[in-house]
Amino acid sequence: MTALGGLGHSLPYLIPDFWTATTPAIAVVIIELALISWVRWRFMETSPLAAALQVALGGAIVFGVGVLIGAS
Repeated sequence: MTALGGLGHSLPYLIPDFWTATTPAIAVVIIELALISWVRWRFMETSPLAAALQVALGGAIVFGVGVLIGAS
């Protein structure tokens, strides 16, 4: 699933235009985070709100680190 998820938001960048590629990549990431949140709620006995907040915080941290790495 990790490889499939990585391919899902990386493959759109084969499209030459940056913004045309970024739009589906963002959509895929949102779907991935929603699915992770659902799995945490359904199978790990986490409340839906806690699962969503934990996944959103993790996603924000990963995004921030990516911005920092990309800016250096």
